[in-house]
Amino acid sequence: MPKPDVRDLPATQGKPTPAGSSSNVTLPSGTRPANPARPTKPLRHPDSVKGTLLKVVLLGLVDAFAVYVLMMLFLSQSWAALAVSGLVVLAINWIYLRKGGLPAKYLAPGVLFLLVFQVLVVVFSGYIAFTNYGDGHNSTKEDAISAIQLTAQQRVPDSPAYKAAVLTKDDGFSLLFTDPAGKAQVGSTGQPLTEVPDAGKDSTGKATSLPGYQTLTFQEIVANQQEILKITVPVSDNPADGTLRTADGSTAYQFKPALNYDASKDTFTDTETGKEYRDNGKGAFADANGETLATGWKIDVGMDNFVRAFTDPSLRGPLVGVILWTFTFSIASVALTFVMGLFLAITFNREDLRGKKAYRILMILPYAFPAFLSGLVWSGILNPEFGWLNQTLLGGANIGWLTDPVLAKISVLVVNVWLGFPYMFLVCTGALQSLPSEIDEAARMDGASAWRVFRSIKLPLLLVSVAPLLISSFAFNFNNFNVIYMLTGGGPRFADTDRDIGSTDILITLVYKVAFGQGTGRDYGLASALAIIIFIIVATISAISFKQTKALEDVN
Repeated sequence: MPKPDVRDLPATQGKPTPAGSSSNVTLPSGTRPANPARPTKPLRHPDSVKGTLLKVVLLGLVDAFAVYVLMMLFLSQSWAALAVSGLVVLAINWIYLRKGGLPAKYLAPGVLFLLVFQVLVVVFSGYIAFTNYGDGHNSTKEDAISAIQLTAQQRVPDSPAYKAAVLTKDDGFSLLFTDPAGKAQVGSTGQPLTEVPDAGKDSTGKATSLPGYQTLTFQEIVANQQEILKITVPVSDNPADGTLRTADGSTAYQFKPALNYDASKDTFTDTETGKEYRDNGKGAFADANGETLATGWKIDVGMDNFVRAFTDPSLRGPLVGVILWTFTFSIASVALTFVMGLFLAITFNREDLRGKKAYRILMILPYAFPAFLSGLVWSGILNPEFGWLNQTLLGGANIGWLTDPVLAKISVLVVNVWLGFPYMFLVCTGALQSLPSEIDEAARMDGASAWRVFRSIKLPLLLVSVAPLLISSFAFNFNNFNVIYMLTGGGPRFADTDRDIGSTDILITLVYKVAFGQGTGRDYGLASALAIIIFIIVATISAISFKQTKALEDVN
């Protein structure tokens, strides 16, 4: 049935009907309106009552945690952190309580975590590089003076004996003393003596119990002997007054500092030798011969850490070798993994190859295992004495795959290639499959050999997409901590240095050993300086490489 013409419809009477409103137009029998009006539900506004209440509840939880953090910062007198944290809390509340500003509400959490976990860490590491922060230099000068007085102590000759009892409260140990005059006092490490007149005493007048504390029996004292021997109870708030210590849990004696501090001269004097220690301006007390006390304090040293990295005799020679090996390891790893991955990708990309899916799965298995676990497994396989390679394949030979400097480097490269080629295999396989097959067919029709097609056509096209990944792979291998540390630990160790630095160490493992190594102690300032050097090297090489890869953009 043909649709009636609009002009044939009867006109409405009265006032015209507004657009969008219902009308009383009478349609011919059997016809329906083209766009019947349907009731629509009102859209929920993002700032509705429920949404506002939810925001208030979530912000309340965040603000409760923020108030706790601000209180801790206030109690620790960290004024700069307190001011910054307060501004951040106000900014968060302003962003989420105001109307509008939807992008800021989505970006705020990510920006906050970026600032806290990335920017703050980088800035703090950069600051540490210009300080002497490390073992013995991790606090203020006042704390260092107190620590020297507490640690450099010896028993006072003819010191009166104090009767002692060992108490425990909240999993902490305290000592209850009875001086020769019969006065009872209690204290613990860091808590000076406090008189306790309500202490319980036995028939001999020795204080043995205290309300709120539990007295240890002899068997319990023996079981916790090591912890009890470490208890040093300050006599008063002044470290110069000494401490009380016990060797058996029943008798204590007074100890006083062997180094007397003169605040007017800012010097320490050895009570036995008379040797004087002065502030040497480098965050430590030193005598006339340059011998320093073990405990110092943190100061700003400027560029000294960077200068020391290349002038310290125990570090200069090994550092040059480590830098050269780091470049060799990174470049060789990228080149070998790329060549092997590309070769396998071309091999298993043939259309007439049967079972290539199974082969591809086998090829990526090394990539599926954690690198640190694979390093430990390979360290067992290559062990010179009982490793599977020497004992099984080589008939019990004793080849130092991990102990000889040259063989250790070769072993590290081989293991890293085994771990890294699956990644290049996947990348190259995807790049090859994205190339149009018509190019290959046209080149072969023109008489080009398979090698010429690969060299002149496929490889340039592959490098367009693969080159940035090669640069990122270089940066990764430049800081490839797992394979070095788990396989060789950086060894074999250099003989011309007193530091724990070896032939297979790269810069990142060297930084770790400087920061957390044993023997020479922790030196966070020097480690941060070396980390900045690594950043400068990688950033420079990456910038130059990315600039050079722009030439590949012209490849069509």
